[in-house]
Amino acid sequence: MQLSSSDILKLEQRFRTNLINCLSGFKTPHLIGTKAKSGITNLGLFTQVMHVGTTPPLMGILFRPHSVPRHTLENILETKEFTINLVHNKILEQAHWASGRWEKSEFDATGLTEQYSNNHFAPFVAESKIKIGLEFKEQHFITANKTILVIGEIKVLIIEEGLIAEDGFLNIEAANTLAMTGLDSYHDTNTIGRLAYAKPDVHPKRLD
Repeated sequence: MQLSSSDILKLEQRFRTNLINCLSGFKTPHLIGTKAKSGITNLGLFTQVMHVGTTPPLMGILFRPHSVPRHTLENILETKEFTINLVHNKILEQAHWASGRWEKSEFDATGLTEQYSNNHFAPFVAESKIKIGLEFKEQHFITANKTILVIGEIKVLIIEEGLIAEDGFLNIEAANTLAMTGLDSYHDTNTIGRLAYAKPDVHPKRLD
């Protein structure tokens, strides 16, 4: 099959959404925790989360256009704090459920537990094995489709014991972290191996 840009735009909307969402391959589902100044907590499921830099440690989240209420985005802009919590297999259904259009806190709706640490205003997900607390730094409006990229600086890390190797490698597979394709397909992972830093004229060597 070969599709031109005009062919793609003619596809039925749901079909096109599923197809385009799958093109980038496996992504990691994350639960983003926020709290409004009023005290109401919010939890959203996101896959568009990325590493931005290490000095300072930055991560980014891509939000869909702010044309309808986006409680996660609105809370981040209001309070300047949020959390990123990786999803593992034992909380899969609750995490997926959090993507529903709830009229109350997704913590209460799904049974996931709020956790707080180090005076961080935004709630972590207690059941997650890898939790990241961030402070809002900046936002960027993407004119091509009106999406918004939010950048946060890591202020708190809460990681289950035994997941960090001596060289700093974080074993997300040992945490049973899931992968995701499209909008609703979740996957386990199987490690193939780690390879040494790539150098010209030196064939990559296994680290494990």
